[in-house]
Amino acid sequence: MTSAPADPRGLDLERLRGHLDRARPDLVTGPLRGRLIEGGRSNLTYEITDGTARWVVRRPPLGHVLATAHDMRREHRVIEALHGTAVPVPEPLLLCEDEAVLGAPFYVMEFVDGVPYRTAEQLAAIGPERTRRAVLGLVDTLVDLHAVDPEAVGLGDFGRPEGFLDRQLRRWGKQLAASRGRELAGIDELHSALGRGLPVSPAPTVVHGDFRLDNVLIGGPDDTIRAVLDWEMSTLGDPLTDLGLLVMYSSDLGLTGSPVSTTSGAPGHPTPAELVERYAARSGRDTGAIAWYTAFAWFKLAVILEGIHYRYTLGQTVGAGFDRIGELVPVFIEHGLTTLQDQDQNRPYRQEG
Repeated sequence: MTSAPADPRGLDLERLRGHLDRARPDLVTGPLRGRLIEGGRSNLTYEITDGTARWVVRRPPLGHVLATAHDMRREHRVIEALHGTAVPVPEPLLLCEDEAVLGAPFYVMEFVDGVPYRTAEQLAAIGPERTRRAVLGLVDTLVDLHAVDPEAVGLGDFGRPEGFLDRQLRRWGKQLAASRGRELAGIDELHSALGRGLPVSPAPTVVHGDFRLDNVLIGGPDDTIRAVLDWEMSTLGDPLTDLGLLVMYSSDLGLTGSPVSTTSGAPGHPTPAELVERYAARSGRDTGAIAWYTAFAWFKLAVILEGIHYRYTLGQTVGAGFDRIGELVPVFIEHGLTTLQDQDQNRPYRQEG
């Protein structure tokens, strides 16, 4: 006799099925099976199927969860608002805030076929022409996102744009303090330098907060972006924070075999300068202070990685690839400091306020 497959950690399929039968009796027709979708380092993503159809379940990480950092309601809300706009997102199907079901709030959305390209090696396999098309499409999708009128899609109160950059710096400083279990040379210096040089923000938009190639699904004959995923950090704020993060992920980390990879080494990959130029031309926004936004992205990712490393030391991570996360944090700090130093040698920042 073959035993039934075990439930993935953090996903009780029997309780999930019971909730779906009550809340969406039209959705599931057979026994559920599920698997953890590897690659995410924060919120947990599972593929579930009843043998006929497939869906995706998103829930917060196990254990150490920072306040506001893993808000399923917000993530579900922004996907629901953007569904039907020019921004491709999966259709949201159900939000459950009852922690008795899975131990945390979660939501269910449609399964979208597509590939999340995570490494330069994956892009190299599709060739330079397709790589260039996919990455430039990423920039175009970002412009489409930043063109959405928040009021028109019901997101007018989704964030507080006033003082956004200052508040972001304070927020990520608090996130660092909440997950800090060791000394990190240079991170306080980077945080302070960013605070001394805040640029003046353009008009606020919906921002994704973690916009990069492996947070989208690419598919079809034209390598189009079929879905933008992982909206846990989305809000209303400075759109250039998204661009700075994209530039950071398109830069060379100078590491081999890293669990956090950029895609910059793939043949045909546009340079960071090309991405900035395309965004500026299509959006009409001034990108002259992009170095600050890129340095902020290095800082933010250093904090995120330190949080993941902290959870790993407590035994509260699920999946593979966490054992080397901690050694990346100093690399991100150094890149952030270098980016600011390079900017200081060329052009002073405009002070906010």
